[in-house]
Amino acid sequence: MKDRYKTKQINVGGVLVGGDAPISTQSMTYSKTADVVSTVEQINRLHFAGCDIVRVAVPDYEDANALKAIKEQISLPLVADIHFNYRLALIAAESVDCIRINPGNIGEKSRIKEIVKACTDRNIPIRIGVNAGSLEKEFENRYGQSAKGMVESALYNIKLLEDEGFTDIKVSMKASDVERTVDAYRTLRPLVDYPFHLGVTEAGTLHHATIKSAIGLGSLLLDGIGDTMRVSITGELEREIEVARDILKDSGRSKEGLNIISCPTCGRIEADLVKAVSEVEERTKHIKAPLNVSVMGCAVNAIGEAKHADVAIAYGSGNGLIMVGGEVVAKLDEDNLVDRFVEEVEKAAK
Repeated sequence: MKDRYKTKQINVGGVLVGGDAPISTQSMTYSKTADVVSTVEQINRLHFAGCDIVRVAVPDYEDANALKAIKEQISLPLVADIHFNYRLALIAAESVDCIRINPGNIGEKSRIKEIVKACTDRNIPIRIGVNAGSLEKEFENRYGQSAKGMVESALYNIKLLEDEGFTDIKVSMKASDVERTVDAYRTLRPLVDYPFHLGVTEAGTLHHATIKSAIGLGSLLLDGIGDTMRVSITGELEREIEVARDILKDSGRSKEGLNIISCPTCGRIEADLVKAVSEVEERTKHIKAPLNVSVMGCAVNAIGEAKHADVAIAYGSGNGLIMVGGEVVAKLDEDNLVDRFVEEVEKAAK
């Protein structure tokens, strides 16, 4: 795994993004933002799921005028998502912690300048959100909806903000497919030092979004690229955070939570491994300590994996071993193994 790129650090409502700050996770509410009660409820759900930053859609004045009331009732940093009408950004800047604009649909430079002034006055950052499907006509006509067009759009809009003396910037470049997304981020990364918000947009339902995001975001994270991220899922909000945190953990960029090693189902398994692993996942999901734990179902690989795990179950026929730090601490009947395993994991996590 490559070292993480050193990027400029910005502050989004108290959450540091870039530099040596942890890679943060984000999501977006799906309620009508003007429905303050529903929007606050969704944001609180995300807070308890472990989300770091939340974004809300602001398509009209009713939504923009609701932001103040929402901000007063939540603890997460709030990002306003602005398209087409720059005046909504001017209203939003009075209440939120960051403005996200898609320069391809905001319009002329004078409107960008007004947004910059509002954000400068409030000392809040701007996210330049470039999407392959909504590039400025000049870039789409020249490059199509390609990674090259996305990069050129990002560079153009970064310069627009820089020309106004504004550098509290983060950048995203999203496409609905993995290849263009990864291409764009990799191409732009050596050219600027601003933090990147990662994401594959319009990624689909849980199954497909998980696969696309794991490939795309995982590849970039292994390259040392990325400072904050969203996994876009057509589905429940909490799953976006769950998948994002797992990608961070399994890519090695986060050291929080258990790494559960379990063997695939095969004819050698001597226990109900699917049930055991499911129970282990459920009973240990609250643990934040970075531990490697192993739940293995046969003699072929069980002991070898267990020796390298912090805590392990090595199933045999009707019984099994509990191992801690490679040493056997108990031999128990199959029905008692998970209880003892969880006990040892909680002890190791202290």
